[in-house]
Amino acid sequence: MKTVRAIAVTAALVASTACVTVSPSSAAPPRNCPELAKDLGWYGSNRAVLQRFIDDNGSCRATRGAKHRPLALFDWDNTVIKNDVGDATTFWMLRNGKIRQPARGDWTTTSQYLTPEAARALKAACGRSAAPGRPLPTGTDSRCADEILSVYSKGGTTAGATAFAGFDHRRMEPSYALAAQLLSGYTHQEAKRFARQARAENLAAPQGAEQRVGTQRVTGWARYYPQQRNLIATLVRAGFDVRIVSASAQPVVEVWAEGVGLAPQKVIGVRSKEARGRLTPQLADCGNAAKSSVIPYIEGKRCFVNQNILGVKGRAAFEQQPAARRQVFGAGDSDTDVTFVGDATKMRLVLNRNKTELMCRSYHNGDGKWLVNPMFIDPKPRLATPYPCSTAGYVRPDGTKAPVLGADGTVVPDQEDTVF
Repeated sequence: MKTVRAIAVTAALVASTACVTVSPSSAAPPRNCPELAKDLGWYGSNRAVLQRFIDDNGSCRATRGAKHRPLALFDWDNTVIKNDVGDATTFWMLRNGKIRQPARGDWTTTSQYLTPEAARALKAACGRSAAPGRPLPTGTDSRCADEILSVYSKGGTTAGATAFAGFDHRRMEPSYALAAQLLSGYTHQEAKRFARQARAENLAAPQGAEQRVGTQRVTGWARYYPQQRNLIATLVRAGFDVRIVSASAQPVVEVWAEGVGLAPQKVIGVRSKEARGRLTPQLADCGNAAKSSVIPYIEGKRCFVNQNILGVKGRAAFEQQPAARRQVFGAGDSDTDVTFVGDATKMRLVLNRNKTELMCRSYHNGDGKWLVNPMFIDPKPRLATPYPCSTAGYVRPDGTKAPVLGADGTVVPDQEDTVF
């Protein structure tokens, strides 16, 4: 793991690499305000920047009345932890034979975005392994396990056919949704039990460990970031309303969020509708969109934040809300987070995983509120070439690429990778 740079750097370095420029407050914060730990190795002066934000916006300097709790939102996978809890649980279910045969053996009843080629491949690999509604023996049937794993993790069949089509690329990622849909047939609490077992295994495994699923080797470990655990705890002590917004399944994130002290009601994940007390492949709706067409993904994250936290109804949930209503803080690591993080009004913390649109907006830093930090574990090396912001940094709803536009509508120039 690359050593994280020391906290003390010059103000000029802060402005050029961490993006946020620190300006002095009008008065020192009161004594005994919650403080971030000083020994966790934030990049550059990022700890100082975050501490100033907490002092200025938390309960130590409240300006809008005691009832107001500023909203702070975090993505989960690779933002609060290293690696992906949706992967961890899906891999565990495949290894332990927990995924159920879909109704009539028809995999399009699991995901409406499966291509005919993918549905046929899954039926051919798994169709005779179990009756509809019964668990598939993926712990021993490597052909079935390999096909499900390939569709889920690669977005294609083992033969190379595209697995998903027909979705809005700024509202839906069908493979992320599939992780929730594969929990169908279980109760919410049963899904949480699976997640707890996967969590225990992944936290106990050594860093860098792999596990076998079918015939494939996949990631087999995860770690909470101490820096993010401490940041969340400090924000809570400072009076912030801290919540998680994730594209992993709701019951799974609920389990992992316990490790940072956040209750289930503080989590927005991919939520499955229930029938007779059991999870179904149908997903919770947002913004009056078509059924099961939106998850907390790019614009979908904004929609669920606006709908489930701010109480915005209908199509307006896809629109940016007035600044006074929005979150003051957002943290993320990927393009899936770019919209809800960008909606934050005071501070935007980005972990650099070389994700193009997010890093284009972070480095462009049009309003001076973006703060970039390398990944805390196994940080990415410096990107050798600039991010192609001016030509292909933005993904349109149809999946094609376009220039990234700033808030004023102008094209964002290509950006060098400077925080690594």
